[in-house]
Order: sequence, then C-alpha cells, then structure tokens
Amino acid sequence: MNIPALMAVSLLLVSAAPAYAHFEHFSHYNGRGEGIGQHYVYEALEPDYSSPGEPTAIMFSVQDHDGHDTYDLETMVEVYASSGERVKAFPWTKQDVGDFSIFYTFPKVGSYQIVLSIADGPVNINTVDAQRRTLSSVVGCNCERVIFNVAISQGFGTIYNSTLAGAVFGSIGIFGAVLGITYWSRRKSGKFVTAPGDIMKYVVMLAAIAGGLVHFAVYSGHASLRLEYSIFLIVAGGMQVTYGVLYTLLTLTSSTSGRDRPQEHYRKTLAVNLFGLVGTAVLLGLYAYSVTLPPPLSPTGQPEHLDIAGILAKAIEVFMIIGIVYLMLLEKRRMSTYMKEHA
Repeated sequence: MNIPALMAVSLLLVSAAPAYAHFEHFSHYNGRGEGIGQHYVYEALEPDYSSPGEPTAIMFSVQDHDGHDTYDLETMVEVYASSGERVKAFPWTKQDVGDFSIFYTFPKVGSYQIVLSIADGPVNINTVDAQRRTLSSVVGCNCERVIFNVAISQGFGTIYNSTLAGAVFGSIGIFGAVLGITYWSRRKSGKFVTAPGDIMKYVVMLAAIAGGLVHFAVYSGHASLRLEYSIFLIVAGGMQVTYGVLYTLLTLTSSTSGRDRPQEHYRKTLAVNLFGLVGTAVLLGLYAYSVTLPPPLSPTGQPEHLDIAGILAKAIEVFMIIGIVYLMLLEKRRMSTYMKEHA
C-alpha cells in the first residue's frame, strides 16, 4: 500500500473522533483537561515552559462533553500562589466562544493554581468576586469552578528541547556513522565495486531516516487540534523510515552495486525509488497546502503556522526528491548501457 492510501485509511479510521482542545499544539507541560458541570475545560500555557518575568498566555478551550464548541460563556479567571494568596484576578467577562486566552506574567519560580469560574446564573460583568476562603469555594457566586495546577520554572524548556533534539540528531548521527563505516570498510576490502551515485545512495537513505525521525518528534504536538493529524504524522514518519530501511537493505545486499544481476536490481530500485518519490512529493504538497489554506478537518479554520521542525522536515524532503530523481536517472542510464552491451 502506498503512502497516499495509508494516509486516507488513517484519516477514515478516526474521522468520527471529536477534536481535543483547539490549541495550536499539544501541551507537554502545564496543560490538562477537567470536567466542570456540563462543560469540559482544557487549559494550557504558551509558552509551555513559562519562566518568571515572561509574558505568558493562559489558554482555555471550553467544550461540552461531546467535544462540541461552546458559546456566550461568562467567565472569571484567578491566579493563586502556592501559599493560597490570590495574586491576580481577571473580572467576569463574556466570551463569545469557548476558546479564549488571557495574559499574565508570573512573578517568580514556583507552583501556582489557575482557577476558571464559569457562571451558571447571574453575575456582575467587569467585576471581581470577593476573596474566598478556599480555592474551590463558590460561596456568593452563581458559578462552577475548576482548578489547574501549573509550575513556573527557569530553564526547564531548554532542557526538554535539548534532550529531544539530542535524541533525534543523535540517532541520525549514529545511523550516518554506521552507514559511513560500512561503506568505507567494504570499499577498502576490495569486494565492493564503486560507481557514480553510490555516495548519493547513502545520503538519501540518511535523509529519509532523518525526515521520519523529525515527524516522530513532532507528532504529539498536533494531537490537541485533531487526533488525525498526529496519526498522519506517525504514518508519514513510518513510511519515510521504511523507505530508508528498504533502500539500505537493497544497497547493502548488493555487493557489486547490482551489476551481478542488473535487471533484477534495476526493477527493485525502481520500485523502491518510486515509493519514496511519490510519498515525499505528497508530503510536500500537503504541507504547502496546510500553510497556505486551512488543512482538512481543521477545527480552527486557519492555516498551519511555519515552525522550525516543519521547515527542517520539508528541506530534507526537497533534498530527497532531488536525490531520488538523480538516482533513478542514473540507474536508468546504467540499465540502458547494459542492454546495449548485451543486445
């Protein structure tokens, strides 16, 4: 089954699943969801790993228990320090839609409680309710309240992102080193007949594996928009890794670059390269579409934002297309020369 077919199947299997929080990315830290009366509330911070003194967006996505949007909510937001002291209160505000954000700068490192109140009766818009004895108290308030715990730290985001980047690029580096050592050891042994394009084969293999690992690294960040997006990224990454592994096996098992059985080798490389070429072209086309127009099933109705991971993955894929086309033309030229010599 080719990549487009697998993508279609993966989307169809979960097309009935409701959307999660309508955030631009999945929160790895300081985000969760909880039921409150007839609503289900998702909360997240932007940036995820907020530092003291840094302007932070406190984001909410209020839905019903079936995952549908909500409208015309009256809400109040409070921020409490770990001591129980209320350090900030945002007055009652009418929200036209359940997806909204407020902005706050946390003063210092530590734990905080963010309290969202949703009115279920008359409230005074643009006012703040009096201090309550406990975080969960609804005394004197026609409302229901939900509490979210968040941690404000210094440098944790850098540690997380560095660890993730190390896992991705470390794996790529190890795989590339193994390919390089294998190539040079076989060449030095005299059992491996080199030919134009051999190094390009190894570079394309490495690029395919790298593109797949990037997709694996970012798939979870899209789950809050649509679960289908994460499934698609997993499938795309899996297909890229599969192409890289297939081409690696095909290259390493042909000790003479296919010249012992050139016709069989050509058929195999053609099939594998077409698999990689078509799949990569589809991924590039879908990405270009998603950053220009709202992608299919988008709950926000907005195009995707450009980010470093996406640009990196697409740059790798552009290189892959160039490399695959080069290798296909080279293999075709070799096959034509062989056929003329043995005509």
